[in-house]
Order: sequence, then structure tokens, then C-alpha cells
Amino acid sequence: WRRYDEDEQRLSAHVSERMLDLAGLRPGARVLDIATGRGEPAIRAALRVAPGGVVVGTDVSPDMLAFAQTRAEQAGVANLTLLATGGEDLDGLPEPLFDAALCRWGFMYFDRPTDALKAVRAHLVHGGKLVSALWTAPESASWWSWPRRILDRYAAQPPMSLDAPGPFRYGRAEAFHRDLMAAGFQVTHEETLQTSVMESPDPEGLVEWCLTFGLARALAGHPESVRQAWRHDMLAQAEGHRHPDGMYRLGGLTRLVVARAA
Repeated sequence: WRRYDEDEQRLSAHVSERMLDLAGLRPGARVLDIATGRGEPAIRAALRVAPGGVVVGTDVSPDMLAFAQTRAEQAGVANLTLLATGGEDLDGLPEPLFDAALCRWGFMYFDRPTDALKAVRAHLVHGGKLVSALWTAPESASWWSWPRRILDRYAAQPPMSLDAPGPFRYGRAEAFHRDLMAAGFQVTHEETLQTSVMESPDPEGLVEWCLTFGLARALAGHPESVRQAWRHDMLAQAEGHRHPDGMYRLGGLTRLVVARAA
């Protein structure tokens, strides 16, 4: 994450900023960011609600929060509190209720996402907004589907469950709507954005990114011949992901869902 953070921040900035717009953030607002990771979109939210507003970012990983703290300090952000706590219970949050909550690419990874949504609802004012970013179908996400489709030529991968924790658990909009309603939310708006998550000036960089984010693990149990064949085909087909500016990029379709605390 540290290696690729700067590129990912820049490429996905429009997603974070659009989330803040949809949440209607203004100076003085109190904001909760779930699964904040490296501080997205918590740091941007903190800048948006200053002066007078505060943001609390939560994540289960102290290491990621330490990274986020460093980023916040570099950005001169002083109204952000980072808290290591599980998303399903949100233990340790301050007592005052929040005006809005955010979660960028997080809810689909929880073991008990409905519990996480209920925990968020319990910390929102009546009518407060929750804005979530979720990946749509795997076939709409080249960062996921392309390298795995090539690997399937040589070693069939187990089928993906859309009901288990993973990037596409909420690829079906109705699944997230169902869990939102069960947690006490009403969906008010939905839209999609095309989002790049990585870029490289050459095909080798594209392959290395895929290895870093999942494919090294997927290839680990296969013989060297399969690993080499996979790399060869990746490099041979990389041209299909080259953009007019000469950069190679992978990305996907992100769904933004706005829900109001009923």
C-alpha cells in the first residue's frame, strides 16, 4: 500500500470527492468514516468540514491507521481522530452522534456487514446520510478479472461466492439495498463511476501491481511453468489496457449508494 499509495490517491480522488459531495459535507459537520484504511476519504472529509467540524476514522488495522495519521499530519489536518475498532461494533466511538458516515470499498469485506450497517445507524442522527462506494460485477473490474481470466487458461480457479466477504459481495445492487433496509436505512440515490486504481508507463509495472494485490498468492501453489505462462500472456495482452496518453491502467466500475437513516 505504501508503494502504490500516491498513484491510488490521485487516480481515485474523484470517487472520494464525489462521496463528500453526496454526503453534503459542510464546515462544522461531524463525520464518521468506516474502514478508513490509509485515510480515504477521512482526510479529505476533515478538510471539507473545517473549521468547526470533526471526522472520526475507524479501521481494524493499527498499521493502516498509523499510515493514515502520517498522511493527515503531512496534509496539516488537525480535526481527524483515528480509532482502531471493528466495524461490526464500533466500540470506543465518542458519544455525540454524527451527521454523516462514509465507507469507501469497505462494507463488502466485513464478516457481518449488516451488523456493521446497524452500528453505523446507531451513531447517526435521524436523517443522517451514509455514502458507500462498492465495486460492481467482477467483469466490470479489469483489475480483478483480467489477470484471473488469464490464469484460468492454465489452472481453473474456484468459483467466487458473491455472498462471502470479498470485493464483489455487493456487486448486485439489490443485495446492498436489502442489508441497508435491515439496518434501518432508506436508499435515496445511486450512481456509478469508472475508476482507475493503478497505472504504469510499461506492461511490467502493470503485471507487478497484479502480483502485489492478490495474484502472487493465487499463483503460489502452481508450478513455475504456469507462473511463467501467466506472465507471458499478461505482457502480451497488456496493450489492451494502454490509454491514449501511453499509460497502462486497470480499474473498474464503482457504485455509489446514498442512504438516509430512517
